Amino acid sequence: MPTDLLVNLAYCLPQPTGTTTYALNLLPYLTALQPCYLSPYPLADLPSHLQQPVPHDMTAARGLQGHLKRLWWTQTQLPQLFRQSQASLLFSPLPEAPLGQGIPYVVTVHDLIPLRCFRPWAPLRLYCRYYLPQILAQARHIICNSTATANDLMRFFQVPAQRLSAIPLAHDTNRFRWLNLEPQNYFLCLGRCAPYKNWGRVVAAFAQLPRHRNYELWLVGPYDARHTPRLQAQAQALGVGHRVRVLNYLSEGELVQALNRALALVFPSLWEGFGLPILEAMACGTAVITSNLASMPEVAGEAALLVDPYRVEAIAQAMERIGSEPGLRSQLQRAGFERAKHFSPQRTGEATVAVLSQAMAQGS
Repeated sequence: MPTDLLVNLAYCLPQPTGTTTYALNLLPYLTALQPCYLSPYPLADLPSHLQQPVPHDMTAARGLQGHLKRLWWTQTQLPQLFRQSQASLLFSPLPEAPLGQGIPYVVTVHDLIPLRCFRPWAPLRLYCRYYLPQILAQARHIICNSTATANDLMRFFQVPAQRLSAIPLAHDTNRFRWLNLEPQNYFLCLGRCAPYKNWGRVVAAFAQLPRHRNYELWLVGPYDARHTPRLQAQAQALGVGHRVRVLNYLSEGELVQALNRALALVFPSLWEGFGLPILEAMACGTAVITSNLASMPEVAGEAALLVDPYRVEAIAQAMERIGSEPGLRSQLQRAGFERAKHFSPQRTGEATVAVLSQAMAQGS
């Protein structure tokens, strides 16, 4: 059926990670723009006539092959779907869109981590170096999830500030909340097991903590055959293998409980476009240790312990303070609750709709 806004969710996963969660949280606010959603799986709570299925083998779950297939589909099939929909604008919550075909679009850029942290010839680095600049040049407008990401786009690609809108993310307030559960003696890391997440230094810092306290370290994220075994071997070599738990994807209920019971979320990433787990932990009343660079101070404010992520000793000292000072944990809990209130799904959704509406009006 004809629509005003075509939303490309072809990359989304049924088990949401950060970028999928971002897109799904926006959906209730896009309704006013008469959208149609291209999705590889059915979207709950949305009428079927607003959804159009697309192939489900084009996501990160299929690795590099999935990414390449999606990019080819974006260039060859998506233009046809756009014209058939009679939409006036394409919105992609990732920086992907048809090039050179005159299709007006808005994209969201989450980070430029591949340009900062990946190997010189890694596929994602090549994607950012050669494909992304063309996407940015042809976009009607660009949404960023933080000022840090906006600054990166201006620095790396000389994108004018007036073509950028920094719209912070927000946690799902219905899911991530304080449950008043008894804390347990573990530190929690959340995310993908990628080198820039800095889990290797977290494991090294954990090994420096006093053994008599019997802390545990929980590493929660999708198993990665390239990196997870290396972390497990590191923990064994440092003599803490029996106290480091490597967990795969948790259901949303399990994740909220894991956050509520943790001594702290340890999130000393080397770079983040935003750092959504920081907000999610604060909303659950969990103390946060995070990095003093990139977007993370934007998110955490003064409600977390900020550390130099390159210094193992700084991470270890922050973990030991959290574990041994109940008063500090209580202080960070209160500050975290207040900080999380500054980031609401409604603000994110309404600001996004405003950008999309303006972009649609440019073509009328």
